[in-house]
Amino acid sequence: MAVRALRGATQVEADDRDEILAATAELITEVMRRNSLTTDDVISVIFTATPDLTSEFPALAARKLGFSEVPLICACELDVPHALPRVIRLMAHIETDRPRSEMNHVYLRGATALRLDIAQ
Repeated sequence: MAVRALRGATQVEADDRDEILAATAELITEVMRRNSLTTDDVISVIFTATPDLTSEFPALAARKLGFSEVPLICACELDVPHALPRVIRLMAHIETDRPRSEMNHVYLRGATALRLDIAQ
């Protein structure tokens, strides 16, 4: 088994607890679905949010989706003046036999602008 990293991001309309949780749950669900994963495949997940998002920890959405035994952590993105606002990112470390070229990174909503080369 190899360890691979999956990236993803989404953007919310406002710093609202329910919106942060819903958008994060949507992102996690898509990452898992597009890569045919279960929580047993996930080693850990790092979540980041831009400094303008403070209403909730994105990791709470993962806990609500059953990631109770997966180590999770949240951090704040750098406050870069020209950065896309209200963005939640994740990097999930997984165990898989699939090659790196078969990993499906997921960029949703306004965050597709971050990676037009791989956004779906």
